[in-house]
Amino acid sequence: MPINDLVAGQSTVGAPLVRTEPIQERSAARIDALLDAAAEVVDEIGFDRLTTAMVAERAGASIGTVYRYFPDRIVLLQALRDRALLRYRRSVVEAIDAQAPQHWWNAVECAIDAFVHMFRTERGFRIIRFADAERSGTAEEEAQADSGFANLFAQILSDEYGLPAGDDLSFRLQVVVEMMDSLISRAFVEDPNGDERYISEARTVAREYLERRFGSKD
Repeated sequence: MPINDLVAGQSTVGAPLVRTEPIQERSAARIDALLDAAAEVVDEIGFDRLTTAMVAERAGASIGTVYRYFPDRIVLLQALRDRALLRYRRSVVEAIDAQAPQHWWNAVECAIDAFVHMFRTERGFRIIRFADAERSGTAEEEAQADSGFANLFAQILSDEYGLPAGDDLSFRLQVVVEMMDSLISRAFVEDPNGDERYISEARTVAREYLERRFGSKD
């Protein structure tokens, strides 16, 4: 599977969530501006206090414009999360294309580094995933999103680096996703640039866990 398949067929935000499909470039830009505003508010006060009125004010838009695209605040938060996840996948693709890793672990490192970079640069990324707690059935949706990335990445590691294809590889990568999410999230609790101790340990834990099952680079 080509690495570009990580983002193939994915739009900027989840189409089922957006009330008006952003067909025109102008509409897509307006949606991005609303999501940028929402991300700023989330970073400042948290997702639980965010309102559509705050987003409208921050974006310099009318409340009607917000409701045109997002029927409520939960859909808005979910769209913000979807955009962040898509940007993350794109950053993984860009990193692998640029670095052309020769070993499967270096490809995994690209994914971990991209995750850390998102925490440092993407507004709202540190806490927006917790918005799912407000959505019925969201825990399952979140698991499916993480699982989807792990499944696609597993196929890439199998096709490009010869790791054994199958459910076991996908499961191991899902475990790594969970570990990275916990450790890297912890790294940014008190340090806006990320506590390097946790980030370094996250890489070590992931590498040792995967190498025990799929072989060392050395």
